[in-house]
Amino acid sequence: MADHGQPVFMVTPSCNTLHHHIKPGKSWSEAYARCHEAAPEAFDPDRLRNLWGGQWRRTGEPLRSVTPVDGSSIAGPPMIEPDEAREAIRATLDDHKHWRDVPVAERRARVTAAVDSMDDHRDLLALLLVWEIGKPWRLARTDVDRALDGVRWYVEEIDRMIDGRGPLPGPVSNIASWNYPMSVLMHAMLVQVLAGNAAIAKTPTDGGAACLTLACALAHRAGLPVALVSGSGSRLSSALVRAPEIGCLAFVGGRSAGGQVAAALVDTGKRHFLEQEGLNTWGIWEFSQWDLLAAHLKKGFEYGKQRCTAYPRYVVQRQLFDQFLAAYLPVVASVRFGHPLAVAHDDDPLPELDYGPVISAVKSADLARKIDEAVSKGGVPLYRGTIADGAFVPGQDTSAYVPPVAILAPPPSCALHHAEPFGPVDTIVVVDSEAELLAAMNASNGALVASLACDDETLARRLSGEVQAFKIGINKPRSRGDRDEPFGGRGASWKGAFVGGDHLVHAVTVGDDPGERLYGNFPGYSLYPPT
Repeated sequence: MADHGQPVFMVTPSCNTLHHHIKPGKSWSEAYARCHEAAPEAFDPDRLRNLWGGQWRRTGEPLRSVTPVDGSSIAGPPMIEPDEAREAIRATLDDHKHWRDVPVAERRARVTAAVDSMDDHRDLLALLLVWEIGKPWRLARTDVDRALDGVRWYVEEIDRMIDGRGPLPGPVSNIASWNYPMSVLMHAMLVQVLAGNAAIAKTPTDGGAACLTLACALAHRAGLPVALVSGSGSRLSSALVRAPEIGCLAFVGGRSAGGQVAAALVDTGKRHFLEQEGLNTWGIWEFSQWDLLAAHLKKGFEYGKQRCTAYPRYVVQRQLFDQFLAAYLPVVASVRFGHPLAVAHDDDPLPELDYGPVISAVKSADLARKIDEAVSKGGVPLYRGTIADGAFVPGQDTSAYVPPVAILAPPPSCALHHAEPFGPVDTIVVVDSEAELLAAMNASNGALVASLACDDETLARRLSGEVQAFKIGINKPRSRGDRDEPFGGRGASWKGAFVGGDHLVHAVTVGDDPGERLYGNFPGYSLYPPT
Protein backbone atom coordinates (compact mmCIF):
# COMPACT_ATOMS: atom_id res chain seq x y z
CA MET A 1 0.00 0.00 0.00
CA ALA A 2 1.34 3.42 -0.86
CA ASP A 3 2.57 5.85 1.77
CA HIS A 4 -0.09 8.55 1.98
CA GLY A 5 1.89 10.92 4.20
CA GLN A 6 1.52 11.97 7.79
CA PRO A 7 -1.77 11.43 9.63
CA VAL A 8 -3.71 14.30 11.09
CA PHE A 9 -3.13 12.81 14.55
CA MET A 10 0.65 12.50 14.80
CA VAL A 11 2.11 9.14 15.78
CA THR A 12 5.42 8.00 17.15
CA PRO A 13 6.22 4.69 15.45
CA SER A 14 5.84 1.93 17.99
CA CYS A 15 8.67 -0.20 16.65
CA ASN A 16 11.01 -0.66 13.70
CA THR A 17 12.54 -3.38 11.60
CA LEU A 18 15.94 -3.44 13.28
CA HIS A 19 17.07 -6.83 14.59
CA HIS A 20 13.67 -8.51 14.22
CA HIS A 21 13.59 -12.10 12.99
CA ILE A 22 11.18 -15.05 12.93
CA LYS A 23 11.02 -16.76 16.28
CA PRO A 24 12.86 -20.12 16.21
CA GLY A 25 10.61 -23.13 15.66
CA LYS A 26 7.88 -21.04 14.03
CA SER A 27 8.88 -21.10 10.35
CA TRP A 28 6.54 -22.39 7.65
CA SER A 29 8.88 -25.24 6.74
CA GLU A 30 8.98 -26.39 10.37
CA ALA A 31 5.19 -26.20 10.64
CA TYR A 32 4.70 -28.21 7.43
CA ALA A 33 7.22 -30.84 8.54
CA ARG A 34 5.26 -31.27 11.78
CA CYS A 35 2.05 -31.71 9.74
CA HIS A 36 3.68 -34.39 7.58
CA GLU A 37 4.86 -36.16 10.73
CA ALA A 38 1.43 -35.94 12.37
CA ALA A 39 -0.64 -36.95 9.31
CA PRO A 40 1.51 -38.31 6.47
CA GLU A 41 -1.59 -39.69 4.75
CA ALA A 42 -2.80 -36.10 4.13
CA PHE A 43 0.51 -34.22 3.72
CA ASP A 44 2.88 -35.33 1.00
CA PRO A 45 6.35 -33.80 1.26
CA ASP A 46 5.57 -31.63 -1.76
CA ARG A 47 1.80 -31.02 -1.59
CA LEU A 48 -1.54 -31.45 0.15
CA ARG A 49 -4.10 -34.14 -0.66
CA ASN A 50 -7.89 -34.10 -1.03
CA LEU A 51 -10.13 -36.26 1.18
CA TRP A 52 -13.27 -37.96 -0.05
CA GLY A 53 -14.75 -41.42 0.05
CA GLY A 54 -12.71 -42.16 3.18
CA GLN A 55 -9.38 -41.80 1.32
CA TRP A 56 -6.73 -39.12 0.99
CA ARG A 57 -6.11 -38.68 -2.74
CA ARG A 58 -3.19 -37.13 -4.59
CA THR A 59 -5.46 -35.40 -7.08
CA GLY A 60 -5.88 -31.87 -8.32
CA GLU A 61 -3.34 -29.29 -9.38
CA PRO A 62 -1.85 -27.48 -6.35
CA LEU A 63 -2.54 -23.76 -6.55
CA ARG A 64 0.57 -21.63 -6.28
CA SER A 65 0.12 -19.88 -2.95
CA VAL A 66 2.08 -17.39 -0.89
CA THR A 67 1.65 -16.40 2.73
CA PRO A 68 0.38 -12.88 3.38
CA VAL A 69 2.89 -12.70 6.25
CA ASP A 70 5.96 -12.17 4.07
CA GLY A 71 5.08 -13.24 0.52
CA SER A 72 6.99 -16.53 0.67
CA SER A 73 5.65 -19.76 -0.84
CA ILE A 74 3.39 -22.08 1.16
CA ALA A 75 1.35 -25.16 0.29
CA GLY A 76 -1.64 -24.30 -1.86
CA PRO A 77 -4.99 -26.09 -2.14
CA PRO A 78 -5.00 -29.01 -4.64
CA MET A 79 -7.62 -27.82 -7.14
CA ILE A 80 -9.85 -30.57 -8.52
CA GLU A 81 -12.16 -30.52 -11.53
CA PRO A 82 -15.99 -30.74 -11.50
CA ASP A 83 -16.04 -34.44 -12.40
CA GLU A 84 -14.07 -35.35 -9.29
CA ALA A 85 -16.22 -33.04 -7.16
CA ARG A 86 -19.31 -34.93 -8.34
CA GLU A 87 -17.63 -38.23 -7.43
CA ALA A 88 -16.80 -36.78 -4.01
CA ILE A 89 -20.43 -35.77 -3.45
CA ARG A 90 -21.68 -39.24 -4.39
CA ALA A 91 -19.14 -40.85 -2.06
CA THR A 92 -20.15 -38.47 0.73
CA LEU A 93 -23.78 -39.55 0.25
CA ASP A 94 -22.66 -43.15 0.77
CA ASP A 95 -20.87 -42.08 3.97
CA HIS A 96 -24.02 -40.25 5.03
CA LYS A 97 -26.26 -43.31 4.58
CA HIS A 98 -24.00 -45.30 6.90
CA TRP A 99 -23.40 -42.56 9.47
CA ARG A 100 -27.05 -41.58 10.00
CA ASP A 101 -27.67 -45.01 11.55
CA VAL A 102 -24.76 -44.75 14.01
CA PRO A 103 -26.14 -44.35 17.57
CA VAL A 104 -25.79 -40.89 19.04
CA ALA A 105 -23.64 -42.22 21.91
CA GLU A 106 -21.05 -43.45 19.41
CA ARG A 107 -21.23 -40.19 17.46
CA ARG A 108 -20.56 -38.30 20.67
CA ALA A 109 -17.58 -40.52 21.49
CA ARG A 110 -16.02 -40.16 18.04
CA VAL A 111 -16.52 -36.39 17.89
CA THR A 112 -15.01 -36.09 21.36
CA ALA A 113 -12.01 -38.14 20.26
CA ALA A 114 -11.53 -35.87 17.24
CA VAL A 115 -11.74 -32.73 19.38
CA ASP A 116 -9.26 -34.16 21.90
CA SER A 117 -6.84 -34.98 19.09
CA MET A 118 -7.14 -31.45 17.68
CA ASP A 119 -6.53 -30.11 21.17
CA ASP A 120 -3.30 -32.12 21.28
CA HIS A 121 -2.26 -30.31 18.07
CA ARG A 122 -3.63 -26.94 19.12
CA ASP A 123 -0.43 -24.94 18.72
CA LEU A 124 0.34 -26.47 15.32
CA LEU A 125 -3.15 -25.66 14.04
CA ALA A 126 -2.72 -22.10 15.32
CA LEU A 127 0.71 -21.74 13.70
CA LEU A 128 -0.77 -22.80 10.37
CA LEU A 129 -3.39 -20.05 10.74
CA VAL A 130 -0.62 -17.51 11.33
CA TRP A 131 1.18 -18.44 8.11
CA GLU A 132 -1.87 -19.10 5.93
CA ILE A 133 -4.14 -16.19 6.83
CA GLY A 134 -1.91 -13.86 8.86
CA LYS A 135 -3.59 -14.14 12.26
CA PRO A 136 -1.54 -12.94 15.22
CA TRP A 137 -0.56 -15.80 17.53
CA ARG A 138 -3.03 -15.03 20.31
CA LEU A 139 -5.96 -14.72 17.93
CA ALA A 140 -4.96 -17.88 16.05
CA ARG A 141 -4.98 -19.91 19.26
CA THR A 142 -8.32 -18.31 20.20
CA ASP A 143 -9.77 -19.45 16.86
CA VAL A 144 -8.75 -23.04 17.57
CA ASP A 145 -9.98 -22.91 21.18
CA ARG A 146 -13.37 -21.46 20.22
CA ALA A 147 -13.91 -24.26 17.75
CA LEU A 148 -13.03 -27.03 20.19
CA ASP A 149 -14.78 -25.57 23.24
CA GLY A 150 -17.88 -24.88 21.18
CA VAL A 151 -18.09 -28.44 19.88
CA ARG A 152 -17.64 -29.81 23.41
CA TRP A 153 -20.71 -27.78 24.42
CA TYR A 154 -22.75 -29.32 21.60
CA VAL A 155 -21.58 -32.79 22.63
CA GLU A 156 -23.11 -32.16 26.06
CA GLU A 157 -26.36 -30.75 24.63
CA ILE A 158 -26.95 -32.89 21.55
CA ASP A 159 -29.42 -35.38 23.07
CA ARG A 160 -31.85 -32.59 23.91
CA MET A 161 -31.34 -30.84 20.58
CA ILE A 162 -32.10 -33.88 18.41
CA ASP A 163 -34.99 -35.22 20.49
CA GLY A 164 -37.67 -36.12 17.95
CA ARG A 165 -35.41 -35.22 15.04
CA GLY A 166 -33.21 -37.13 12.61
CA PRO A 167 -30.45 -36.49 10.07
CA LEU A 168 -31.09 -34.89 6.69
CA PRO A 169 -31.71 -37.03 3.59
CA GLY A 170 -28.24 -36.15 2.31
CA PRO A 171 -24.92 -34.72 3.50
CA VAL A 172 -24.17 -31.09 4.32
CA SER A 173 -22.06 -29.13 1.82
CA ASN A 174 -19.93 -26.34 3.30
CA ILE A 175 -18.45 -23.34 1.47
CA ALA A 176 -16.83 -20.78 3.74
CA SER A 177 -14.51 -17.79 3.63
CA TRP A 178 -10.89 -18.02 4.70
CA ASN A 179 -10.92 -15.94 7.87
CA TYR A 180 -12.11 -18.50 10.46
CA PRO A 181 -11.20 -22.02 9.26
CA MET A 182 -11.54 -23.54 12.71
CA SER A 183 -14.14 -21.63 14.73
CA VAL A 184 -16.59 -21.27 11.82
CA LEU A 185 -15.95 -23.98 9.21
CA MET A 186 -14.50 -26.88 11.22
CA HIS A 187 -16.83 -26.14 14.13
CA ALA A 188 -19.86 -26.31 11.81
CA MET A 189 -18.72 -29.57 10.22
CA LEU A 190 -18.24 -31.28 13.59
CA VAL A 191 -21.70 -30.20 14.77
CA GLN A 192 -23.23 -31.40 11.50
CA VAL A 193 -21.56 -34.79 11.98
CA LEU A 194 -22.63 -34.93 15.62
CA ALA A 195 -26.23 -34.41 14.45
CA GLY A 196 -25.98 -37.49 12.22
CA ASN A 197 -24.86 -36.11 8.86
CA ALA A 198 -21.81 -36.59 6.69
CA ALA A 199 -20.12 -33.29 5.85
CA ILE A 200 -18.10 -32.13 2.86
CA ALA A 201 -16.28 -28.80 2.67
CA LYS A 202 -14.56 -26.82 -0.05
CA THR A 203 -11.23 -25.43 1.09
CA PRO A 204 -11.23 -21.62 0.96
CA THR A 205 -9.02 -20.74 -2.00
CA ASP A 206 -7.44 -17.71 -0.29
CA GLY A 207 -6.15 -19.50 2.80
CA GLY A 208 -6.55 -22.19 5.43
CA ALA A 209 -5.86 -25.29 3.31
CA ALA A 210 -3.16 -26.81 5.54
CA CYS A 211 -5.00 -26.05 8.79
CA LEU A 212 -8.20 -27.65 7.51
CA THR A 213 -6.27 -30.59 6.06
CA LEU A 214 -4.73 -31.35 9.45
CA ALA A 215 -8.05 -30.91 11.27
CA CYS A 216 -9.86 -33.19 8.79
CA ALA A 217 -7.08 -35.78 9.03
CA LEU A 218 -7.57 -35.93 12.80
CA ALA A 219 -11.37 -36.08 12.39
CA HIS A 220 -11.09 -38.87 9.79
CA ARG A 221 -8.81 -40.87 12.08
CA ALA A 222 -11.52 -40.65 14.74
CA GLY A 223 -13.95 -42.27 12.28
CA LEU A 224 -15.92 -39.18 11.31
CA PRO A 225 -17.51 -38.93 7.82
CA VAL A 226 -15.84 -35.73 6.65
CA ALA A 227 -14.59 -34.82 3.18
CA LEU A 228 -12.38 -31.91 2.13
CA VAL A 229 -11.87 -30.87 -1.49
CA SER A 230 -10.35 -27.83 -3.18
CA GLY A 231 -11.27 -26.07 -6.36
CA SER A 232 -12.69 -22.98 -7.99
CA GLY A 233 -16.03 -22.06 -6.46
CA SER A 234 -17.57 -21.22 -9.83
CA ARG A 235 -16.36 -24.47 -11.42
CA LEU A 236 -17.44 -26.70 -8.54
CA SER A 237 -20.77 -24.97 -7.92
CA SER A 238 -22.81 -27.50 -9.89
CA ALA A 239 -21.53 -30.27 -7.60
CA LEU A 240 -21.22 -28.54 -4.23
CA VAL A 241 -24.36 -26.39 -4.49
CA ARG A 242 -26.84 -28.00 -6.88
CA ALA A 243 -26.07 -31.72 -6.67
CA PRO A 244 -29.27 -33.65 -5.84
CA GLU A 245 -27.41 -35.71 -3.23
CA ILE A 246 -26.86 -32.67 -0.97
CA GLY A 247 -29.23 -32.26 1.97
CA CYS A 248 -28.17 -28.76 3.05
CA LEU A 249 -25.79 -26.00 1.98
CA ALA A 250 -23.89 -23.87 4.50
CA PHE A 251 -22.22 -20.77 3.02
CA VAL A 252 -20.14 -17.98 4.56
CA GLY A 253 -18.77 -15.30 2.25
CA GLY A 254 -19.38 -12.08 0.36
CA ARG A 255 -22.61 -10.85 -1.18
CA SER A 256 -21.49 -11.33 -4.76
CA ALA A 257 -20.63 -15.01 -4.31
CA GLY A 258 -23.56 -15.49 -1.96
CA GLY A 259 -25.96 -14.06 -4.52
CA GLN A 260 -24.71 -16.52 -7.13
CA VAL A 261 -25.13 -19.40 -4.66
CA ALA A 262 -28.65 -18.24 -3.77
CA ALA A 263 -29.57 -18.06 -7.47
CA ALA A 264 -28.27 -21.59 -7.99
CA LEU A 265 -30.40 -22.81 -5.09
CA VAL A 266 -33.63 -21.08 -6.03
CA ASP A 267 -35.30 -24.03 -7.72
CA THR A 268 -33.81 -26.85 -5.62
CA GLY A 269 -35.74 -26.48 -2.35
CA LYS A 270 -32.59 -27.38 -0.39
CA ARG A 271 -32.03 -26.45 3.22
CA HIS A 272 -29.55 -23.58 3.37
CA PHE A 273 -27.98 -20.91 5.53
CA LEU A 274 -26.03 -18.26 3.64
CA GLU A 275 -24.09 -15.75 5.74
CA GLN A 276 -23.01 -12.69 3.74
CA GLU A 277 -21.40 -9.43 4.68
CA GLY A 278 -23.06 -6.19 5.70
CA LEU A 279 -21.78 -2.78 6.77
CA ASN A 280 -21.91 -3.14 10.57
CA THR A 281 -22.22 0.24 12.28
CA TRP A 282 -21.83 2.01 15.63
CA GLY A 283 -24.34 4.81 16.08
CA ILE A 284 -23.33 7.47 18.64
CA TRP A 285 -26.14 9.65 19.91
CA GLU A 286 -26.56 11.62 23.18
CA PHE A 287 -23.59 9.79 24.68
CA SER A 288 -20.89 10.63 27.24
CA GLN A 289 -19.15 7.38 28.33
CA TRP A 290 -16.05 7.87 26.20
CA ASP A 291 -13.67 5.67 28.21
CA LEU A 292 -16.08 2.76 27.76
CA LEU A 293 -16.34 3.35 24.02
CA ALA A 294 -12.55 3.68 23.65
CA ALA A 295 -12.03 0.19 25.08
CA HIS A 296 -14.48 -1.25 22.55
CA LEU A 297 -12.86 0.69 19.71
CA LYS A 298 -9.44 -0.78 20.46
CA LYS A 299 -10.70 -4.35 20.55
CA GLY A 300 -12.54 -3.70 17.30
CA PHE A 301 -9.25 -3.59 15.37
CA GLU A 302 -8.48 -7.24 16.13
CA TYR A 303 -7.44 -9.19 13.04
CA GLY A 304 -7.52 -5.98 11.00
CA LYS A 305 -11.33 -5.99 11.01
CA GLN A 306 -11.33 -9.06 8.74
CA ARG A 307 -14.39 -10.40 10.54
CA CYS A 308 -18.05 -10.61 9.61
CA THR A 309 -18.90 -8.83 12.89
CA ALA A 310 -16.29 -6.05 12.64
CA TYR A 311 -17.47 -2.43 12.91
CA PRO A 312 -15.95 -0.30 10.12
CA ARG A 313 -18.56 2.51 10.19
CA TYR A 314 -19.23 5.09 12.93
CA VAL A 315 -22.27 7.35 12.66
CA VAL A 316 -21.78 10.27 15.05
CA GLN A 317 -24.08 13.06 16.25
CA ARG A 318 -22.55 16.35 15.10
CA GLN A 319 -22.64 17.87 18.60
CA LEU A 320 -20.51 14.95 19.84
CA PHE A 321 -18.01 14.82 17.00
CA ASP A 322 -15.17 16.61 18.81
CA GLN A 323 -15.57 14.36 21.84
CA PHE A 324 -15.70 11.29 19.62
CA LEU A 325 -12.43 12.28 17.92
CA ALA A 326 -10.77 12.86 21.28
CA ALA A 327 -11.60 9.25 22.19
CA TYR A 328 -11.09 7.68 18.76
CA LEU A 329 -7.81 9.14 17.48
CA PRO A 330 -5.61 8.00 20.40
CA VAL A 331 -7.07 4.50 20.01
CA VAL A 332 -6.33 4.22 16.29
CA ALA A 333 -2.85 5.62 16.90
CA SER A 334 -2.17 2.88 19.46
CA VAL A 335 -3.08 -0.01 17.14
CA ARG A 336 -0.21 -2.51 16.83
CA PHE A 337 0.40 -4.36 13.56
CA GLY A 338 3.25 -6.20 11.89
CA HIS A 339 4.82 -9.61 11.29
CA PRO A 340 3.01 -12.01 13.68
CA LEU A 341 6.15 -14.06 14.37
CA ALA A 342 8.84 -11.34 14.47
CA VAL A 343 10.85 -11.02 17.69
CA ALA A 344 13.96 -9.07 18.62
CA HIS A 345 15.42 -11.88 20.76
CA ASP A 346 14.95 -15.65 20.59
CA ASP A 347 13.55 -15.86 24.11
CA ASP A 348 11.02 -13.06 23.58
CA PRO A 349 7.34 -14.05 23.56
CA LEU A 350 5.51 -13.68 20.28
CA PRO A 351 4.31 -10.11 19.77
CA GLU A 352 0.96 -8.94 21.11
CA LEU A 353 -0.43 -7.48 17.91
CA ASP A 354 -3.90 -6.24 17.06
CA TYR A 355 -3.42 -7.52 13.53
CA GLY A 356 -0.91 -8.73 10.98
CA PRO A 357 -1.37 -8.59 7.20
CA VAL A 358 -4.64 -8.57 5.33
CA ILE A 359 -5.29 -11.77 3.41
CA SER A 360 -3.20 -10.86 0.33
CA ALA A 361 -1.26 -8.18 -1.47
CA VAL A 362 -4.16 -8.03 -3.94
CA LYS A 363 -6.54 -7.16 -1.10
CA SER A 364 -4.11 -4.55 0.21
CA ALA A 365 -3.93 -2.91 -3.21
CA ASP A 366 -7.73 -3.01 -3.51
CA LEU A 367 -8.10 -1.22 -0.18
CA ALA A 368 -5.54 1.38 -1.27
CA ARG A 369 -7.58 2.07 -4.41
CA LYS A 370 -10.80 2.41 -2.41
CA ILE A 371 -9.14 4.77 0.07
CA ASP A 372 -7.75 6.92 -2.75
CA GLU A 373 -11.16 6.94 -4.45
CA ALA A 374 -12.93 8.09 -1.28
CA VAL A 375 -10.43 10.88 -0.64
CA SER A 376 -10.28 12.04 -4.28
CA LYS A 377 -14.07 12.34 -4.32
CA GLY A 378 -14.23 14.44 -1.18
CA GLY A 379 -13.75 12.19 1.84
CA VAL A 380 -11.56 13.68 4.57
CA PRO A 381 -8.56 11.59 5.73
CA LEU A 382 -8.66 11.89 9.50
CA TYR A 383 -5.92 9.36 10.08
CA ARG A 384 -3.54 7.39 7.88
CA GLY A 385 -0.82 5.30 9.44
CA THR A 386 2.33 4.22 7.65
CA ILE A 387 4.18 0.92 7.24
CA ALA A 388 6.94 2.40 9.42
CA ASP A 389 4.56 2.06 12.39
CA GLY A 390 4.70 -1.75 12.19
CA ALA A 391 7.22 -4.37 13.30
CA PHE A 392 8.81 -6.37 10.51
CA VAL A 393 11.77 -8.55 9.63
CA PRO A 394 14.36 -6.46 7.74
CA GLY A 395 13.86 -6.73 3.99
CA GLN A 396 10.62 -8.67 4.17
CA ASP A 397 7.76 -8.25 1.69
CA THR A 398 5.18 -5.99 3.36
CA SER A 399 2.82 -5.70 0.38
CA ALA A 400 -0.09 -7.36 2.26
CA TYR A 401 0.05 -4.97 5.22
CA VAL A 402 -2.38 -2.07 5.58
CA PRO A 403 -1.81 0.54 8.32
CA PRO A 404 -5.02 1.76 9.98
CA VAL A 405 -6.99 4.41 8.10
CA ALA A 406 -9.98 6.60 9.04
CA ILE A 407 -11.96 8.65 6.52
CA LEU A 408 -14.62 11.22 7.37
CA ALA A 409 -17.69 11.51 5.14
CA PRO A 410 -16.94 9.05 2.33
CA PRO A 411 -19.09 10.31 -0.56
CA PRO A 412 -22.04 8.17 -1.71
CA SER A 413 -20.41 7.63 -5.10
CA CYS A 414 -17.47 5.67 -3.64
CA ALA A 415 -17.31 2.01 -2.65
CA LEU A 416 -16.46 2.69 1.00
CA HIS A 417 -19.77 4.51 1.51
CA HIS A 418 -21.96 1.42 1.11
CA ALA A 419 -19.72 -1.66 1.31
CA GLU A 420 -17.78 -3.35 4.08
CA PRO A 421 -14.02 -2.85 3.45
CA PHE A 422 -13.01 -6.07 5.26
CA GLY A 423 -9.79 -4.46 6.42
CA PRO A 424 -8.47 -1.87 8.92
CA VAL A 425 -10.29 1.03 7.27
CA ASP A 426 -12.88 3.01 9.23
CA THR A 427 -15.36 5.47 7.81
CA ILE A 428 -17.14 8.11 9.87
CA VAL A 429 -20.40 9.89 9.05
CA VAL A 430 -21.70 12.94 10.96
CA VAL A 431 -25.48 13.39 11.34
CA ASP A 432 -27.87 15.94 12.86
CA SER A 433 -31.12 14.04 13.44
CA GLU A 434 -32.35 10.64 14.52
CA ALA A 435 -33.69 10.06 11.00
CA GLU A 436 -30.24 10.72 9.52
CA LEU A 437 -28.67 8.47 12.14
CA LEU A 438 -30.89 5.55 11.19
CA ALA A 439 -30.51 6.13 7.45
CA ALA A 440 -26.72 6.13 7.76
CA MET A 441 -26.73 3.02 9.96
CA ASN A 442 -28.83 1.21 7.35
CA ALA A 443 -26.66 2.15 4.36
CA SER A 444 -25.93 -1.41 3.22
CA ASN A 445 -29.42 -2.94 3.13
CA GLY A 446 -29.01 -5.15 6.15
CA ALA A 447 -26.21 -6.19 8.47
CA LEU A 448 -25.28 -8.92 10.89
CA VAL A 449 -24.61 -6.70 13.92
CA ALA A 450 -24.85 -3.06 14.98
CA SER A 451 -24.46 -1.07 18.20
CA LEU A 452 -25.75 2.16 19.66
CA ALA A 453 -23.73 4.27 22.09
CA CYS A 454 -26.36 6.21 24.01
CA ASP A 455 -26.72 7.21 27.66
CA ASP A 456 -30.50 6.81 27.59
CA GLU A 457 -31.13 3.07 27.27
CA THR A 458 -34.85 3.57 26.57
CA LEU A 459 -34.04 5.87 23.66
CA ALA A 460 -31.37 3.44 22.43
CA ARG A 461 -33.83 0.56 22.40
CA ARG A 462 -36.39 2.62 20.52
CA LEU A 463 -33.81 3.55 17.90
CA SER A 464 -32.52 -0.02 17.67
CA GLY A 465 -35.95 -1.15 16.49
CA GLU A 466 -35.27 0.73 13.24
CA VAL A 467 -31.75 -0.57 12.69
CA GLN A 468 -31.59 -3.34 10.08
CA ALA A 469 -29.18 -5.65 11.87
CA PHE A 470 -29.77 -9.03 13.48
CA LYS A 471 -27.94 -8.35 16.75
CA ILE A 472 -27.85 -4.86 18.24
CA GLY A 473 -25.74 -3.89 21.24
CA ILE A 474 -26.47 -1.03 23.60
CA ASN A 475 -23.13 0.51 24.65
CA LYS A 476 -21.35 -2.70 23.70
CA PRO A 477 -20.43 -4.56 20.51
CA ARG A 478 -22.13 -7.74 19.40
CA SER A 479 -20.40 -10.84 18.08
CA ARG A 480 -21.30 -13.93 16.12
CA GLY A 481 -21.67 -15.92 19.32
CA ASP A 482 -21.86 -19.66 19.67
CA ARG A 483 -23.79 -22.21 21.62
CA ASP A 484 -27.26 -21.18 22.72
CA GLU A 485 -27.28 -17.69 21.12
CA PRO A 486 -28.74 -17.60 17.59
CA PHE A 487 -26.97 -15.78 14.79
CA GLY A 488 -28.30 -14.47 11.51
CA GLY A 489 -28.69 -11.33 9.45
CA ARG A 490 -31.20 -8.83 8.12
CA GLY A 491 -31.78 -7.87 4.52
CA ALA A 492 -29.08 -8.88 2.06
CA SER A 493 -26.64 -9.94 4.79
CA TRP A 494 -28.23 -13.38 5.22
CA LYS A 495 -30.42 -15.88 3.42
CA GLY A 496 -32.01 -18.97 4.92
CA ALA A 497 -31.95 -20.60 8.33
CA PHE A 498 -30.35 -18.94 11.32
CA VAL A 499 -27.75 -20.83 13.32
CA GLY A 500 -26.35 -21.15 16.85
CA GLY A 501 -27.34 -23.66 19.51
CA ASP A 502 -30.65 -25.39 18.82
CA HIS A 503 -31.07 -23.42 15.59
CA LEU A 504 -27.87 -24.80 14.09
CA VAL A 505 -28.81 -28.37 14.92
CA HIS A 506 -32.39 -27.88 13.70
CA ALA A 507 -31.06 -26.49 10.41
CA VAL A 508 -29.26 -29.79 9.73
CA THR A 509 -31.91 -32.18 11.04
CA VAL A 510 -35.57 -32.90 10.24
CA GLY A 511 -38.49 -33.27 12.61
CA ASP A 512 -41.79 -35.09 12.41
CA ASP A 513 -43.65 -32.09 10.94
CA PRO A 514 -43.25 -32.15 7.13
CA GLY A 515 -44.29 -28.48 6.99
CA GLU A 516 -41.70 -27.33 9.55
CA ARG A 517 -40.46 -23.79 9.04
CA LEU A 518 -37.07 -22.97 10.45
CA TYR A 519 -36.25 -19.70 12.19
CA GLY A 520 -34.53 -17.57 9.61
CA ASN A 521 -34.46 -15.02 6.84
CA PHE A 522 -36.45 -16.66 4.03
CA PRO A 523 -38.18 -15.09 1.01
CA GLY A 524 -41.88 -14.68 1.34
CA TYR A 525 -42.33 -14.37 5.08
CA SER A 526 -41.07 -12.39 8.04
CA LEU A 527 -38.52 -13.63 10.52
CA TYR A 528 -39.96 -16.27 12.79
CA PRO A 529 -39.22 -15.76 16.49
CA PRO A 530 -37.08 -18.34 18.29
CA THR A 531 -39.16 -21.10 19.87
